[in-house]
Amino acid sequence: MSAVTRSEFESQIKARPQGLLREMWRFLMSNKKWWLVPMLIVFLLVGLLVVLGGSGAAPFIYTLF
Repeated sequence: MSAVTRSEFESQIKARPQGLLREMWRFLMSNKKWWLVPMLIVFLLVGLLVVLGGSGAAPFIYTLF
């Protein structure tokens, strides 16, 4: 692991913050953790169901189960 110089560190601080999905994508690409992709998809789908479960779409979601 290489040491980060002060100027590199300062440039990283000033850079625009990455979004969660973009940061996760870059992590998967750089570390080749492809087994995480199915888990992330399931987490996103469950989160979508939770969000939609509290909205007007709830009666349509409950008929799926």
